[in-house]
Amino acid sequence: MIIDIFNFSLTAILIGVSGAWVFLLRSMLKSFKLTPYLDKFEKLPHTNPKVTVILPARNEEDFLAKCLDSLINQDYPNYEIIAIDDSSEDSTGSIISHYAKDNSNVIPVSAKTKPDGWMGKNWACMEGYKKATGELLLFTDADTIHSRNVISLAVSNLLSSDLDALTVIPKLVSLDFWTKVTLPMISTFLHTRFSAIRVNDPSKKTGYFFGSFFIIKRKTYESVGTHEGVKQEIIEDGALGKKVKDAGYKMKMVRGDHLIEAIWARDRTTLWNALKRLMIPLYLQSKGIAVGIFFAVLFLLLMPFPILIYSSIFTFDTISNSMLLVSSLIASMLIYVGAIIEVKKGLQLKLIFAFFGPIGSVVVVLGFLSGLIQAKKDSSVSWRGRTYSMKDHIQDSIRI
Repeated sequence: MIIDIFNFSLTAILIGVSGAWVFLLRSMLKSFKLTPYLDKFEKLPHTNPKVTVILPARNEEDFLAKCLDSLINQDYPNYEIIAIDDSSEDSTGSIISHYAKDNSNVIPVSAKTKPDGWMGKNWACMEGYKKATGELLLFTDADTIHSRNVISLAVSNLLSSDLDALTVIPKLVSLDFWTKVTLPMISTFLHTRFSAIRVNDPSKKTGYFFGSFFIIKRKTYESVGTHEGVKQEIIEDGALGKKVKDAGYKMKMVRGDHLIEAIWARDRTTLWNALKRLMIPLYLQSKGIAVGIFFAVLFLLLMPFPILIYSSIFTFDTISNSMLLVSSLIASMLIYVGAIIEVKKGLQLKLIFAFFGPIGSVVVVLGFLSGLIQAKKDSSVSWRGRTYSMKDHIQDSIRI
């Protein structure tokens, strides 16, 4: 009797999980189908306003040169590159100086010491903005590579569509095995809450920027408080995009994974901290809701697999066990379908990484759990060589 109640309870949960995955899969396919592309729009006549590329860099010696090469070779006729050395401990500053010496449109900036209350990247962006002279500001990351025509396309799309801000979904590059098996599991959720369909709908409150590439009118950026308005945000790009949308400005998210490449995580350490960064803002908004979200993710991504093993091994000749076996099999298959779609249509990885989905799910769940546990500690998260305490920082980058 107790086993039957236990099995029926798990079956009910897995039916809900399967229903959620049907919704997620529909959202993924709809997102891939309906998200507009950076290079597919009705081009109207426009001027070529000056663009300031703001490029913060901290300890980026392994990636910065490729990024600068891709920016220097742009075909847009009127732009400058503000490259900010954010107190780097490697040769980042020397690389910036070398490029500035050989290219007049590269302007080197050495960021002053980060004040208390600021996140590092947010401060570096602010330091770059102070030197900017362009009407349009393009923010990007030092580990991003741009196609030669990407600034021209971004400006033309922005002006032709009469936008205040435009952000581009890049190809998310994975360098190591752990990121390749984990990213397909977590990026599935980008097609729901933070999808381009929601961002591009004026009736929805969802606003979001990809930090690897967003271009914004200077007056819009200033009116929402610049990066000073999000100085404590650990996910500053999401917070800034949210402020732009909340202020009623017209923004758009487009696909550009064939034009821009950005590294999501470089190794196990950055992957771990990236996962913690997703959970910490939720916890700091509401502990109870964050815990609820953690358990939702636990059952959506992971629990169908151990339950499937349990119901396969302990094959009691009961209806409850048969129902549990079938429901766990269906839920597990739906998770795999989601991973396969994301790997092939979104991340463009080899199919084999989708089949390691359960391993990726374990990493996601443990990373989120670590974020919950450490959110209030003095060293809750590390990023680019800095350790941050978030316990006194109100986070609004991901609205619950």
